[in-house]
Amino acid sequence: MFEQLGLIGCGMMGGSFALALKKAGLVKRVVGYSKSPSTTERARQMGVIDVEAPSALLAVSGADLVLLAVPVSATEATFKAIRHLVHKNTLVMDVGSTKREVVDAARRVLRDQVGVFVPAHPIAGKELAGVEHADADLYAGRQVILTPIERTYTAQLAKAEQVWTGLGCQVLQMSPEEHDAAYAAVSHLPHLLAFALMNAIGDQESGKTFLELAGPGFRDFTRIAASDPSVWRDILVSNREELLTQSRHFQRALHALETAISSSDPDALEVLIDQASNARAHWRMTATKPQR
Repeated sequence: MFEQLGLIGCGMMGGSFALALKKAGLVKRVVGYSKSPSTTERARQMGVIDVEAPSALLAVSGADLVLLAVPVSATEATFKAIRHLVHKNTLVMDVGSTKREVVDAARRVLRDQVGVFVPAHPIAGKELAGVEHADADLYAGRQVILTPIERTYTAQLAKAEQVWTGLGCQVLQMSPEEHDAAYAAVSHLPHLLAFALMNAIGDQESGKTFLELAGPGFRDFTRIAASDPSVWRDILVSNREELLTQSRHFQRALHALETAISSSDPDALEVLIDQASNARAHWRMTATKPQR
């Protein structure tokens, strides 16, 4: 059990982590800080945190576990704000959807103490933002990807695994580079496509009518387009190189389908559709709940 969680970012992801720790009996006290004082106050009223901290630094004071649940673009500034109270026995984690920029920021700011940081990406989330949507069961049954670096302390990595396992998660490890390449393909590109499709239809004169006629397939395909714009702006920019690589792969696949259609070649079109259908039929999600 941890004595104190220093929670920086009391939104849906961070709030869910705090509630999950409490439910599992893994923490005695939660001290929270958010950029918006009203968010921190609401988190305390909901029982997500026990104490409101006036700064990120004071949220970390006395904490043996620290979670950064802030936008990826705010990670480096957050490290700078807390580094003076991070000690060798502290476990520091994040929940960012990209890892290379987060790891680079940790190396620059934490320097000799970078070993206390275990980058983490829980494959969970909702389209709804805010502490009001925090859920103690958000992480149960989900995958969590840890991306330790060569300087990560063995003790901290073991503690991180124990924390997430204690919340009912399946824990996997990979390098930050492998992580960002994989999630550019299976998460970041799908979000990009959903955003683009909604905009493409919305920009048409009859777009509103088209949307009124859409059914469950369209609803399921575009669900993630309702995601938090500020969060996904940061994710897409942070992982831009891998994302653009995946976008080019997609464009080639789309072009092949368009070519078959424009040339009225049903056989070629069926082959391409069959290829996709078989791949989808043989794919099985590891997690027990829909992934983010």
